[in-house]
Amino acid sequence: MKRRLLFLLHILIGIIVANAQTGAWSGNLEVQGMKLPLVVHLDDENPTIDSPAQGAKGIPIQISRAAPDEITIKIPSLGASYKGKFENDKISGTFTQRGIQLPLVLTQGETEVKRPQTPKPPFPYTEEEVSFANGDAVLKGTLTLPDGWNKKTPVLIMITGSGLQNRDEEVFGHKPFAVIADALARNGIATLRYDDRGFGESTGDAVNCTTEDLKNDALAGIDFLRRRFKNVGALGHSEGGTIALMLGADRKVDFIVSLAGMVVSGKETLLDQNQYALTQAGYPQQITDEYCDLISMVFDNDEAFPQKLETSKLAAELKQNLKTVAGQMKSPYMQYFLKLDLRDKLGKIACPVLALNGKKDIQVSYKSNLDALNKGLRTNAKNKIQAMDDLNHPLQHCKTGAITEYATIEETVSPEVLDIISQWVKSL
Repeated sequence: MKRRLLFLLHILIGIIVANAQTGAWSGNLEVQGMKLPLVVHLDDENPTIDSPAQGAKGIPIQISRAAPDEITIKIPSLGASYKGKFENDKISGTFTQRGIQLPLVLTQGETEVKRPQTPKPPFPYTEEEVSFANGDAVLKGTLTLPDGWNKKTPVLIMITGSGLQNRDEEVFGHKPFAVIADALARNGIATLRYDDRGFGESTGDAVNCTTEDLKNDALAGIDFLRRRFKNVGALGHSEGGTIALMLGADRKVDFIVSLAGMVVSGKETLLDQNQYALTQAGYPQQITDEYCDLISMVFDNDEAFPQKLETSKLAAELKQNLKTVAGQMKSPYMQYFLKLDLRDKLGKIACPVLALNGKKDIQVSYKSNLDALNKGLRTNAKNKIQAMDDLNHPLQHCKTGAITEYATIEETVSPEVLDIISQWVKSL
């Protein structure tokens, strides 16, 4: 009888522990100095995982328990897994992806990320879910319409930066395009923002596309807007700013807002980024220069690169990184991006341009890009080219400009930037 009671008690404890592991659990992965929040929903019927910083939610997972106090989570779509042990009020374990193992401690509940600028209803404007197409790509988006809008209301198509992004350009819990659309609508300006091709609710080939294809996606949105509005502009962030300027050179828009936009070549931009990253990592100038010389050969498809790399005295991890980069540079997107240079096209832009770049932007150099705009654009009294003090690449107020800061800053977009955009568009 005693043995039976102990056996039943063991089963009961197992059930209690398993039930305690249900619900939402959250924790942070430390990735290259950045905290990447994860939220695991341990529901028996439909378990999922969210990566709020990347705008990814509801990713299916598989759960197994070898013992009442142990849990194994597999994430097939990411090629990742997690093995943890239930200890009092937390689960301690290891997250593994592509051979990389990182410690991850989960605690019950969802960690609240403070993003005070994210718009919350009720809104003094209306929103419509819309779609438009560029060939096989169907782009789904949100048309934000200010109160009392009409055909003469200025409207902006919003173009995201590089990499797959949703319509809010969501990253690290920030939704900059939602914040900008909200601010503009409150100032009588309409916007259309959309999920990038092959992401969110949009369809289309995101693997073999180039910046030219992304420009044509935006152009399809402009054609859509022309049916309802007379004054259509383009607002782009980072690569989106580049695309907005490309559309201006093609005479497809009536005004342009470039935020942290790239004007100089993609090659120059990536070289700047690598130079900064190595310097910040503490590598000596000689090593940094040698690495950048080699990566420049990669960018130029120089056939001598393999031999130069072989004879290089760089550390093994830097050599491996160069080999990885060399493989990535072969994609159609990167081949196009490296050669993309707007300096020769700026003279073709006849419409007004507003360009804002942060002085602490370590991804797109404010000086070289704004200098190029000032030199290459036609004289236009309505142009406004401005470097913003203490702002980083996402145009947040910051201390260093480092990417690792982005997630820690509560501000999504500088209020000064929002005001400058609104007042400039209204002045046209």
